[in-house]
Amino acid sequence: MSSVPGRPQPPPHPDHAPGSRPAADRAGARIDALRPALPSPLQTVADARFARRGVRLLLKRDDLIHPDLPGNKWRKLELNLRAAAATGPRPLLTFGGAYSNHLRATAAAGRLLGLATIGVVRGDELADRPLNPVLARCVADGMRLHFLTRSAYRRKAEPEVREALRARFGDCYVIPEGGSNALAATGCRTLGRELRAALDPADGPHVVGVACGTGGTLAGLAAGLADHRQPADPATGLTIDPPAGQTAEQTIEQTAEQTAERATERAAGSGARPRAIGFPVLRGDFLAAEILALQTEAFGARVGDWELDGRFHCGGYARTTPELDAFAADFADRHGLALDRVYVAKLLYGLTSLVEAGAIAGGSTVTAVITGPAPAP
Repeated sequence: MSSVPGRPQPPPHPDHAPGSRPAADRAGARIDALRPALPSPLQTVADARFARRGVRLLLKRDDLIHPDLPGNKWRKLELNLRAAAATGPRPLLTFGGAYSNHLRATAAAGRLLGLATIGVVRGDELADRPLNPVLARCVADGMRLHFLTRSAYRRKAEPEVREALRARFGDCYVIPEGGSNALAATGCRTLGRELRAALDPADGPHVVGVACGTGGTLAGLAAGLADHRQPADPATGLTIDPPAGQTAEQTIEQTAEQTAERATERAAGSGARPRAIGFPVLRGDFLAAEILALQTEAFGARVGDWELDGRFHCGGYARTTPELDAFAADFADRHGLALDRVYVAKLLYGLTSLVEAGAIAGGSTVTAVITGPAPAP
């Protein structure tokens, strides 16, 4: 294990300065002052590959939410940052790979909010190499990098590894890899709600695609797209699903009923329930279970009509192929939008392939959620 110090952090505000508000209130006010641009823009794109199949393409530009927080990470971080502020001034400690947008966003949030940040990075072999642009940006924003062996990183949730991190860095507010937890899924629910409000059912069946790393965005997106089906709690504005005390048997029955409803709607060509497709950027078939666990923790059960298509990871996380590179370059030439190869290029490559194969019916509207920033220069 080895660490790289970040830029020195500004001195913390005193917790109880005379005449001042409590530290948690001040931190909350600083979070409010970040002023994210929500709802994010929804843009129509004229793409001949979609048009000749009778499919409309929209881009949900979550990459434009905030100039300093890359991609859509505001949605996943906001409630975590508020929870951290409520517990008092502690460093934020989180996890990610060498090209993690989540690490970048956490580092930027720490700089903007005056919070110390620690990034635990997968792969101790990276400690002695020059930092790539993502990790260099993290350090420039004040994040202290700590590299774990790959075997230790896989065990990052185990008590032994967590205790070693606590012994090294002290008491921290821990945000999981990718920022994906119940708070993040709840934050991403607003993405689905924005799309529900903006998409016209008369525009045919709706398909919403998103790239998936840890699954938190898809978990919340699908829930937000389905929000019209459940009553809202007047005190919180959040959807109530399922009722408190629902048994496992009732949850299974509810899931079966929802599956039957989805099949009926699709057979009828109904656009009433948008379908969400997640495109994993990692190899393996573990993600569906993790998304289900996130939804269960955040919302009480599986929510919404979602599925995964794991054919477009191009070899795994941060890996690419000549076909993906050619697709991303062609998309940039056609539309003037540079695509990062880790997430967004794989999403659009997958959606375009499905449309060209006829897997998405003519008359549909496809919305691609642009979650990642433009590629680093």
